[in-house]
Amino acid sequence: MTEDLSPAERYAASRIRAAEEATALHPFRAMYDFDLDPFQIEACEALEAGKGVLVAAPTGSGKTIVGEFAVHLALTQGGKCFYTTPIKALSNQKYQDLVKRYGADKVGLLTGDNSVNSDAPVVVMTTEVLRNMLYAGSQSLLGLAYVVMDEVHYLSDRFRGAVWEEVIIHLPESVTLVSLSATVSNAEEFGDWLDTVRGDTEVIVSEHRPVPLWQHVLAGRKMYDLFEESDDGRGGRREVNPDLLRMARMENQKTYNPRDRRKGKMVREADRERERRQRTRIWTPGRPEVIERLDSAGLLPAITFIFSRAGCEAAVQQCLYAGLRLNDEDARQKVREIVEERTASIPGEDLHVLGYYEWLEGLERGIAAHHAGMLPTFKEVVEELFVKGLVKAVFATETLALGINMPARSVVLEKLVKWNGEQHADITPGEYTQLTGRAGRRGIDVEGHAAVLWQRGMDPQALAGLAGTRTYPLRSSFKPSYNMAVNLVQQFGRHRSRELLETSFAQFQADKSVVGISKQVQRNEEGLEGYQQGMTCHLGDFEEYAAMRRGLKDRETELAKQGAAQRRAAAADSLEKLKVGDVIHVPTGKFAGLALVLDPGVPAGRTNGHRRGFEHHDGPRPLVLTAERQVKRLAEIDFPVPVEALERMRIPKSFNPRSPQSRRDLASQLRTKAGHIAPERHRKGRAAAADDREIARLRTALRAHPCHGCDEREDHARWAERYYRLQRDTRQLEQRIEGRTNTIARTFDRIYALLTELDYLRGDEATEHGKRLARLYGELDLLASECLRDGVWEGLSPAELAACVSALVYEARQSDDAVAPKVPGGAAKEALGEMVRIWGRLDALEEDHRINQTEGVGQREPDLGFAWAVYMWASGKGLDEVLREAEMPAGDFVRWCKQVIDVLGQVAAAAPASSGGSTVAKNARKAVDAVLRGVVAYSSVG
Repeated sequence: MTEDLSPAERYAASRIRAAEEATALHPFRAMYDFDLDPFQIEACEALEAGKGVLVAAPTGSGKTIVGEFAVHLALTQGGKCFYTTPIKALSNQKYQDLVKRYGADKVGLLTGDNSVNSDAPVVVMTTEVLRNMLYAGSQSLLGLAYVVMDEVHYLSDRFRGAVWEEVIIHLPESVTLVSLSATVSNAEEFGDWLDTVRGDTEVIVSEHRPVPLWQHVLAGRKMYDLFEESDDGRGGRREVNPDLLRMARMENQKTYNPRDRRKGKMVREADRERERRQRTRIWTPGRPEVIERLDSAGLLPAITFIFSRAGCEAAVQQCLYAGLRLNDEDARQKVREIVEERTASIPGEDLHVLGYYEWLEGLERGIAAHHAGMLPTFKEVVEELFVKGLVKAVFATETLALGINMPARSVVLEKLVKWNGEQHADITPGEYTQLTGRAGRRGIDVEGHAAVLWQRGMDPQALAGLAGTRTYPLRSSFKPSYNMAVNLVQQFGRHRSRELLETSFAQFQADKSVVGISKQVQRNEEGLEGYQQGMTCHLGDFEEYAAMRRGLKDRETELAKQGAAQRRAAAADSLEKLKVGDVIHVPTGKFAGLALVLDPGVPAGRTNGHRRGFEHHDGPRPLVLTAERQVKRLAEIDFPVPVEALERMRIPKSFNPRSPQSRRDLASQLRTKAGHIAPERHRKGRAAAADDREIARLRTALRAHPCHGCDEREDHARWAERYYRLQRDTRQLEQRIEGRTNTIARTFDRIYALLTELDYLRGDEATEHGKRLARLYGELDLLASECLRDGVWEGLSPAELAACVSALVYEARQSDDAVAPKVPGGAAKEALGEMVRIWGRLDALEEDHRINQTEGVGQREPDLGFAWAVYMWASGKGLDEVLREAEMPAGDFVRWCKQVIDVLGQVAAAAPASSGGSTVAKNARKAVDAVLRGVVAYSSVG
């Protein structure tokens, strides 16, 4: 080709080649056996030019190449690079990848569990580790040139997202930031913020998937394409498959009813038979059937997302019972060799408890589950076998979609609804994109496939909307915390800290949203002028007359509310009089009817004028057994009127609210004892408005007003109502503008005031107590600090201390009101009780300072649900006994133990010195050793 060029053109081309070969990108590209995509080259060139980059691209598109180029640049230039990830599993995986490329001497790892070669020029770590290093002023930051933040869209996570913003804001100016994100719709907005806080930042957005994705619906015996291409002269357009729309219509049609004949709706026998045959072709295929179908179509390996741990385990069992075998004998042998090698360090008695042999049988057949309840070692084995093609069908919860490099040829979604911790909710377009993004392996598959199982009531148009929305907005979840406030003030003083917080992405987004609201206020003010003209009356001041009408309506509403409040107060008083064994009639709500009081739910005492626990918020909450055998904790909302005991019953000491038989027997006695008693009907009294003097005065004044006699009075009144409604909306918008301006700084001011009151901060300095709090990271940082300050944990044994610390980290997946959690006795029980009392004092103090937990700030109540399990484990009990007592999967147990270990380490560092007579630091270190054993100690990195 060069022969066709003129000498001048050949010379120019050689100059360009020579310039390219002189860059750091040229040898980096040669390290890969495929050429880089345009967006990767653009981002790498920007990095080499000294700019920060934000790369937003789909899952599986190879955006981590840009992060690896930052590693390459750091090593080339003799600097350091920190590669941060949101989860430990991803850190471990990235560490292994970089070790293969650059050698173990140049790469280190820092997570809560592992510390490997931490002084290396390249260190992979979780984002929290880097945040802690920044606050501690770690020497490891010297020479840091690049920081890669993988999965930076995690900053929208409401529990952990603030950490990403803390790191971005506090990194030294000399550090170049590489931000890797999923495809978000407001990448430019995020890039503008990065440009503001980090300097020159290039935004590179790619929505191109290197492996095309085909969307399907599995129904009956067929796999239907979700879209079909249509050419209407304006280029190809994707329309929803008409077959799917027809199936949805058919399912929603009313089935034939013989009684319709009487209404004149004659249905021919042939039509009915055709409809019946058509309906039998639509069903939801079973899990083994789906895997067999994908196998026969050459669409394995596949990940099936099931939003339930139990569902994932059940799916594996169903496939085993169905006789599915996806591996030949050679593959089975390889699986067994790898599994035995990876689990060699686990004692035989633990393997039996962990369900090892059932798990191995599934793996040998090429089938496995993957969820957070599994032992980390088991999960890592599944990931390794899947990547090697030795496991071909994985049933996983959505946690698999969070960054782990485990692509498949196909992805199956069983349902489009999942439990979000509070209710069953539809998955969002962002979640759908993240899940289906796993389909299609670059360099292996020509195309990827995503299939959704047909479910009764499915709307193909809604599914098409999910599949067609490629991006979702990135929303900041940043909120100041106690630990953050102390660390900031300690380093920068109060005024500078306030300024730093105002540079957060949260405040940046809030300030931008104010612009649109201000424009709406201006439009409303123009509308108010027009409405004012419309309500003008020739007989008098209609604005005055309208104000009187509104005053009358407000007074009537106020009296109605007072009446309702009095009825609620009377109901609350009646609830406080209930006793164990009272038979009552629940007047309304989901559990209306006969019920037996098991626990009145009335607070035993008050702290600083506040009731303890849940009663502080909701008043008495009796725990009852209904006549339908359900044990439920009711709230005041279930009792709009006062309640009285209809009868009394003795509750057997042997009664166990968790036992179905026990509930059935007692409910039967309840129905026998009081089923015949009719509840007394509550009679309404005379309305307060009938005797109110203010209402009588306003009605008289209205009739005397000149505008009362106007023929167009109601027309004017309609304009007046519109005027006042728009005026009210305008005031609310103005309040929103005021509320969004400096929101983060105002929250910081409240936290600062509370910490000053507790003597953690004085002016621009942290006190000794404040310096202790600065070393405690976690949701209950202030509670942990107060426990150390008050000596609550002094004299506890290591196992007892572990039990107390567990209350700071553990949160039950679902609250269980029926039974109080089991806790260790003696000193540990007293210490846990004191922790709850301290939390009550802090809770009241937060309320005084208007620090609101619903906004993500403040201290939640400590959860004692893991105290007994970790106490047993730290006391040396066997895994079988502990898991049986804890009623918890091994993976959850290990995860909570590791979080307890993490906080125990912080407590050891923050506790008073042992030379002063304190035992906490020494026992915290002993507790770490006691918990870090057996399954908890198995490390994923050698």
